[in-house]
Amino acid sequence: MAVRSPAEMTSTSWREEMSSDNVKGLVLALSSSFFIGASFIVKKKGLKKAGASGIRAGVGGYSYLYEPLWWVGMITMIVGEIANFAAYAFAPALLVTPLGALSIIISAALAHIILRERLHIFGVLGCVLCVVGSTTIVLHAPQEREIHSVTEVWELAMDPAFLMYAALVITAALILIFYFIPQYGQTHIMVYIGVCSLVGSLSVMSVKAIGIALKLTLSGMNQLIYPETWVFTVVVIACVLTQMNYLNKALDTFNTAVVSPIYYVMFTSLTIVASVIMFKDWDRQSPTQVITEICGFVTILSGTFLLHKTKDMSDGLSSSMSLRLSKHSEEDGLNGEGIPLRRQESLRSSV
Repeated sequence: MAVRSPAEMTSTSWREEMSSDNVKGLVLALSSSFFIGASFIVKKKGLKKAGASGIRAGVGGYSYLYEPLWWVGMITMIVGEIANFAAYAFAPALLVTPLGALSIIISAALAHIILRERLHIFGVLGCVLCVVGSTTIVLHAPQEREIHSVTEVWELAMDPAFLMYAALVITAALILIFYFIPQYGQTHIMVYIGVCSLVGSLSVMSVKAIGIALKLTLSGMNQLIYPETWVFTVVVIACVLTQMNYLNKALDTFNTAVVSPIYYVMFTSLTIVASVIMFKDWDRQSPTQVITEICGFVTILSGTFLLHKTKDMSDGLSSSMSLRLSKHSEEDGLNGEGIPLRRQESLRSSV
């Protein structure tokens, strides 16, 4: 009987764990991250181009709907989301979800190269903390419970705890939309991103329900006959349209390299909270796993804080630079065109 070497045993174990379905899921998840990361940049370019000839999205305009480049970005994002959805059909969530963090890196890198958007060193550290925290939470997340009918998901959604969460989310989103956005939408990035993330947490729960319904239907148990399936579909459409609207406003108003990671962090955190409440994930976890997830959440908050301070530092640097230039211009006796004021006065007197 031949004895296998440790290297052969490791290779065999890897092949057993990484089945063909897992490899397909990995490729789909990687391609999803690339498409979604790139879509932020393409949409930003489209929003800038549309804003140059019409009313900017950041102030309530919808001229971007007539901009082909924005639609290219939108289609790219849809392709990425479809690839991400398909990845869950082939590979477990613990493999697919952490790879979503790659979209942040791709978006930041493309923003640096294409949009010339600079990110302070502390912003880079904030991105790293966001990715580490999100990955920590996802890697220690519990396995999803088995669902045998879309009506089971509806029963979970009708649980008093989740109904209370949904009510709080809707109330908070409406307060942000009608009170905070008119006053602080142009100056505080968390307002737009808050709406997207809150609504997004509900959309993911509905997307899970639709995914379960489609999976069961394709396996021979038709779920399309249940009205619950179509209720979840309507919720997804309403939530996605809301997310798209306010994400466009955020991208048009703020730095892409800041919007992308903050949106990812808040969206992921609230989605995990919604999943814990709806599917009772923590009931099947040990205290160590729960504490690890809480530590990951604290890491995310730290990264978000650094990203906020980075934006403030960038804005402050730009303001101070303008004041210094203005001050130096006055001290040197220059007008707005760079012509010495004394010389300009002498030219006028000679005329």
